[in-house]
Amino acid sequence: SLLMIDVDHFKLYNDRYGHPAGDACLQAVARAAGTPLAMKRATDLLARYGGEELAVLLPDTPAAGAWAVAGEIQRAIAALQLPHSDSPVAPTVTVSIGTATLVPTPTGRPAELLAAADAALYAAKAMGRNRIVAHTAA
Repeated sequence: SLLMIDVDHFKLYNDRYGHPAGDACLQAVARAAGTPLAMKRATDLLARYGGEELAVLLPDTPAAGAWAVAGEIQRAIAALQLPHSDSPVAPTVTVSIGTATLVPTPTGRPAELLAAADAALYAAKAMGRNRIVAHTAA
């Protein structure tokens, strides 16, 4: 399974608080996302994907497990209570998360999993952000 995480309205955060505060925010979000409460196994991998996006690779994790990890990550980030006064979503920093699960096959491509997680993330953002949307790649 793969999670794609996006900090909601991060540009507004940077514009309001400045780039040094934005960097500190991203670091705090990554630390919260990587806590043992959310990522329980040594094989789980959290990485910065680009800009304000993080990716979480969850090997041998079914869709229900990915959903549970996404929920723990979202709760851990909400618990930070990082102010985000310009966000139209909430007065604190929130994240949108797309999840996707794919059973590997000899002809499967990793790009399929990435595309499915990205599509789920886009759907979460389109639904108003601060949401988790799951997609199971075929």
